[in-house]
Amino acid sequence: MSAQKDCEFLVKKARELVSVDSCAAKAWLITARTLYPTDFNIQYEMYTIERNAERTAPAGRLLYDMFINFPDQPIVWREIGVITAALRSDSQDKHAQFLRGLFETLPGRVQCEMLLKATEQCFNTLEKAEMLLLLLKRFPESVVQHGLSLGETLLDAEASENVDTPVNCFRKLFVCDVLPLIINNMDIRLPASLMQKYILKAAEFYIGYVTRGPSADGQLQGSQDSGNLKSPSMSRGSQRYVIDGLSEKSSLVADPWERLLELLAVVGVRCEWQGDKGQRSFVDMLQRMKELCRYLPGLDGETRSRYCSQVVICGALTLFRSAFLYVSAVQPALFQGHGASSGPWILVEDLSSVYSDVDLDKGPVKHAQKKRKQADGREKTMSSDDEEGLGKGRGRHILVSKTEMPNWSETLEGFRAARESWDLLHSHDALEAEFKKICASWKTDSWLWFRIFLTDMIVFQGQYRKALSSLHQMSAVQQHQPGQQSPSGQGSLEHHRVLIQQASCHYALGEYRIFMVFDWIWMQTSTVPQEPVFFFSLLPGNDLRLLPCTNKAVLPFCFQLMLACFKLRAFADNRDDLSLGHVVVLLQYDWPQGEMLFLKSVDKIYHQGSFQYENFFNYVTNIDMLEEFAYLRTPEGGRIQLELLPNQGMLIKHHTVTRGITKGVKEDFRLAMERQVSRCGENLLSVLHRFCINEKIIIIQSLP
Repeated sequence: MSAQKDCEFLVKKARELVSVDSCAAKAWLITARTLYPTDFNIQYEMYTIERNAERTAPAGRLLYDMFINFPDQPIVWREIGVITAALRSDSQDKHAQFLRGLFETLPGRVQCEMLLKATEQCFNTLEKAEMLLLLLKRFPESVVQHGLSLGETLLDAEASENVDTPVNCFRKLFVCDVLPLIINNMDIRLPASLMQKYILKAAEFYIGYVTRGPSADGQLQGSQDSGNLKSPSMSRGSQRYVIDGLSEKSSLVADPWERLLELLAVVGVRCEWQGDKGQRSFVDMLQRMKELCRYLPGLDGETRSRYCSQVVICGALTLFRSAFLYVSAVQPALFQGHGASSGPWILVEDLSSVYSDVDLDKGPVKHAQKKRKQADGREKTMSSDDEEGLGKGRGRHILVSKTEMPNWSETLEGFRAARESWDLLHSHDALEAEFKKICASWKTDSWLWFRIFLTDMIVFQGQYRKALSSLHQMSAVQQHQPGQQSPSGQGSLEHHRVLIQQASCHYALGEYRIFMVFDWIWMQTSTVPQEPVFFFSLLPGNDLRLLPCTNKAVLPFCFQLMLACFKLRAFADNRDDLSLGHVVVLLQYDWPQGEMLFLKSVDKIYHQGSFQYENFFNYVTNIDMLEEFAYLRTPEGGRIQLELLPNQGMLIKHHTVTRGITKGVKEDFRLAMERQVSRCGENLLSVLHRFCINEKIIIIQSLP
């Protein structure tokens, strides 16, 4: 019998005994290895028995022997591949844990050599990178030799794969795993330009990860928890988000903004940035950048270049973080993890002063006595805040309802910090040029969320013509991002949000092209929602208001916007009964805020001696207004000729009207007024909504 056949016989005999008597099987194999110590099949069979029995220490010793004595055997590398796959895996099953334990029994130098050789046998870039990453994390001393090359390999792979987003498997491994190892190893000498390149790569990834939109839902596995990201600093770990090519666990990034800040602090120290001893927060960093900017004009050469790089990088990251903080509060549905039911908010002109813009001192007020009788203390309609807001030369200040907007302070701080960061980056030509390079590289023009911030910032600055241009760009970005539109109609809501803001900008420019508000009104139902109105507003007088896209919030703004436009024609020297009638209808909203302006309307009618508005009984249901018009027909009121009757017939209901309207007036007017009193309980927003829908054409024709 030849030696080969002897070995085969011994192995076969051991296999037959494994299931019956494992000790006997092991005895046969020990004898076989003693007789034939160089036979691979005998040692592999011994390893197989220990591995299948999941005896960690014996299996580890046998694997070590095979790795040392038979390094060229394909079966050995197949086993090593299974073990390293378990090391990279998130699996917690019993066999995977056994394989990890088996690897831990090997001597450190063998583990290092095994991982290195396993890496060389990988042909897939991602698998090779993960294998080498295992080596770097287990043996930090290898970072100097392999860290930088691994980072560049990942960046090259990303470029060659032509991925369309920075949130990809290659960038994630580079930013979250490799880069911290590289920049924290002081034995690796990196030029400042390379570290700045790396920190920008990291920033682009983290910003892309945090601001990923609902279009990423296709990568979600299973159900999501209803995340409520109150701030950018909160972890999104509760969301089951999977980056293509990575496992679910590897795809998670906890506290992305804090991670970015930590990287930035290390880069600042290594690049010898001025006064950078590790930033405590983005707010502290912004203040420091403001201080550095004061020294820029007096610097030149390398020092100026280093200062510019520091200000641009830190300022840009503060800008994007703060802008996200603001937009995630006013447009939460743009970002993954926020409920689509939370609609967008609109920054528009504050029109609360539309009711107080009236001067009654130009002539006698016929109804002053009656006004005092019916007002019952309502004559003063302006709050103390309104009076303060009438002062001239005031900056724009934001008032917030703390109870209705719990995160108001964080939201306003984000808006302020983002605006200041933007101004800082545009305060010097050199800073602006470098910042534009970053924006071009990151393609920020395609970031809808950032375009929303820029638009609101421009509106806040009062650059309405530029804001209109920005809104058009926003519409173009929305058209190229169909994934942003949710099944619940969020995309349509975004479209109408833009229309409302356009109308507000046109009004602020003195261009009364507000017809686009009817697109909003047309899409709404006449049912008035009962949800509370959340808003923060700027003080009146060239100020702003931020409204949620709900009927209850936006419809009143549309009414105020139309009222502000019709006032111009209603109270002009030329008589315009149609515009004046529209004013009366719209003044019913938020009564008695518009009482003073209504009294001015009545006074104008009194001096005209007549008034014609055939839609009066269709849409005027306010009891105080009805009494005023009834009074105008009486001898005490001046016997004013009023043509208010509608063309269609009306159901007659007899009610008593105050102030003796049943005496000395025409019977049809009296009956119409009685019928109108019976409608005073109708839902006012429904009445005004119906007015806007039914009279859309004539309203648009009446605009200045």
